[in-house]
Amino acid sequence: MIRALTRWILALALGAIGIVHFVSTRGFRVVVPDWATKATRLDKDAIVIASGAAEVALAVGLLALPKERRRMGFATAAFFVAVFPGNVHQWRTRRSTPGLDTEARRFGRLFLQPLLVLWAVWSTAEPAPARRRPARRSR
Repeated sequence: MIRALTRWILALALGAIGIVHFVSTRGFRVVVPDWATKATRLDKDAIVIASGAAEVALAVGLLALPKERRRMGFATAAFFVAVFPGNVHQWRTRRSTPGLDTEARRFGRLFLQPLLVLWAVWSTAEPAPARRRPARRSR
């Protein structure tokens, strides 16, 4: 039950932030390192849109594909690892985005990322089978 609830919260948060990437593309451009445009041959707006689309797709997958739940968890964790360089770039360049407008918040975000990876993996894991208690003997 707890895993399902945390998976829903993760999916809703991913979906919401993904949608924000579409409406506030310009605000997220500062997170994209210059080397990412060279590596992908996309401009910063396209990278922001693509990452937003990935977040929305992952959110939908976490909720709508129960048979693929474990794979979706690993894909979500991989996504969080993939965007980590952008978080480091934002912290190093001291650029603000909505909600990350102070040095402390940008720095704290770096430590949130590993927790998001663990959250994605844990919330999509199969629950451990219930332990069986030994039957009591009648006297």
